[in-house]
Amino acid sequence: MTTPVFHTLEEAFFYCRDMDASLRDRLETFSTAARVLRPAMQEAVDRLVVRLMASDLGNAVPQIGDQMPPFILPDEKGDLVSLASLLRVGPVAVTFHRGHWCPYCRINTRALAAAQTRIAAEGAQIVAIMPDRQQFAAALKRESNMHYPVLTDMDNGYALSLNLAIWVGAELQELMSASGRDLPRYQGNDAWVLPLPASFVVDADGYIRGRFIDPDYRKRMAIEDLLQAIRSAHVLRPIPPW
Repeated sequence: MTTPVFHTLEEAFFYCRDMDASLRDRLETFSTAARVLRPAMQEAVDRLVVRLMASDLGNAVPQIGDQMPPFILPDEKGDLVSLASLLRVGPVAVTFHRGHWCPYCRINTRALAAAQTRIAAEGAQIVAIMPDRQQFAAALKRESNMHYPVLTDMDNGYALSLNLAIWVGAELQELMSASGRDLPRYQGNDAWVLPLPASFVVDADGYIRGRFIDPDYRKRMAIEDLLQAIRSAHVLRPIPPW
């Protein structure tokens, strides 16, 4: 696939968000454009990814077969939503996003929103979790045409409990600030902490049946992989012999 020539990141974003391609192709096309248009940022992200991979962060995050830790978080309307209430309906795909401002998250949520009908047909739901305050959660929901809850994880409390939260580091903090990313306003704190984007497919009993986490936030769980994990969540777990 030939990558088009873009003059601005905004132009690249809208092209990639709406292109007729897999989520992976959309994200890779945008990443390629960002590397041309904002090389310093992409090189800083590359260095962060190397550090995170060296820390083996993924092994500290809940694994397939573990019970998903419970949560009760406010949605974009201010109503409290619990994992237990969602699981009473059926399996749930719990997706973590960096924020309404992140183009990779916006491409990801648009793809998830487009798959809502297929996910519902499998008897499952989606829920999005991010550290942005309510007004920004509502903005992301409107833009992405999402018909599922967008929950605010204040101060990244839930992400921290899952070992998903990281400090962006001084280099990226400076670059993000210079590009207009005002995390203190978005999150209501000055910690400069973000969750690693991740997806967990949780069966109705609360067990994790599918999982995706990558230290590189430019990568996300494929829609087909998410659907396959949801289908596996309907398979009954074997009863222990004791």
